[in-house]
Amino acid sequence: MGAGRGERTGAVRGERTGAVRVVLVDDQALMRQGLRKLLELEDGIEVAGEAAGGHEALRVVAAARPDVVLVDMRMPGMDGVELITRLAAEQPQVAAIVLSTFDEDDYIFGALRGGATGYLLKDCAPEDLVSAIHRVARGETVLGSPVAARLVAELRHVRPPATGAFRGQELLSAREIEVARMVAAGAANREIAARLFITEGTVKNHVSSVLRKLGLRDRIQLALHVKP
Repeated sequence: MGAGRGERTGAVRGERTGAVRVVLVDDQALMRQGLRKLLELEDGIEVAGEAAGGHEALRVVAAARPDVVLVDMRMPGMDGVELITRLAAEQPQVAAIVLSTFDEDDYIFGALRGGATGYLLKDCAPEDLVSAIHRVARGETVLGSPVAARLVAELRHVRPPATGAFRGQELLSAREIEVARMVAAGAANREIAARLFITEGTVKNHVSSVLRKLGLRDRIQLALHVKP
């Protein structure tokens, strides 16, 4: 994913070759201006556009072709979850980071299920935001500490692993289904290996195969996909 993103972004970036192109989406003009001033100080980041709402953001992203979009959650007309879901469907090459004052479960899990690759709170340190932009541009998933803690706590609630069917289950082998359910239960590779009497390398191979077959990006998406 990293190589593909690098090739794509190199073809569409403007004069600042090598810079990560970012679009800012927030209904508060003061917030957008502050973010623009912050990010324009970074040599490796280029602010390619901004929008005050979801519908405008779709148009700006289509025209500016950014690498990353910073998305607020609560906006009039189209909230952040809907925008991220639309972007994932219409502009799958663009990585979306939520930057919000809200850490409510509906927003966190809605955004991640919709395709967000990052979720940060607005009180995060500026260097954390800059780092997150570069990391999601490389294909990584970035969660702020409070958000990560909420996600882990929620996933832990599904122990023992759920037994209900999930979408795409018929594409997986019996062992892959077992591994997928344990990932959804919050188990690490080492724990899965111990419980199934296999090596950690075999677990990693199973997880990679499951992600490929289900068309998912990472373990977080897999956990949200399997969890009822």
